Amino acid sequence: MNTLQLDVLDSNPTTRTAALRAAYGCFPSGVTAVCALRDNQPVGIAASSFVAVSMEPPLVAVCVQHTSTTWPRLADRPRLGLSILGADHDAACRQLASKNGDRFAGLDWSATDDGAIFLHEAATWLDCSIQQTVPAGDHDIVLLRVEAIEIHEGVGPLVFHASTFHHLALPTSAEAIR
Repeated sequence: MNTLQLDVLDSNPTTRTAALRAAYGCFPSGVTAVCALRDNQPVGIAASSFVAVSMEPPLVAVCVQHTSTTWPRLADRPRLGLSILGADHDAACRQLASKNGDRFAGLDWSATDDGAIFLHEAATWLDCSIQQTVPAGDHDIVLLRVEAIEIHEGVGPLVFHASTFHHLALPTSAEAIR
């Protein structure tokens, strides 16, 4: 057995944050848009911290930074639309993550009667309600109950890895059967 010694995190917050960002960036993740109507206007954020939590009950979670100025406008909505972004959503993701401007300008979207917003060309849509919010460091873990779904076959996901967007090649029908 070899003994390992890992790098101890620096006590300087700036250096520590950079090191953690690089380490966390080693894990590829999908990207979601979390959106809803507020006063008949679309509101949304991009979240790469999405995870499936449970099949029964059907639960997923996203993590939202405490400093978000958009999350408070979504947190009391009866339904949130989670669009698992498709391979062609790089620009849409950057737009939804921007601090300035109209985040929905030029984006094609639809809303449910309950106000959940879904981006067109997404890999999957999840219509969710907030089950619980758990404080966790500088973020909140938002546990969401999945109320309805729509899967868009043939749409590959947008993947975020090492601070860059990537696309996955979808298997052909023959490869999927194997």
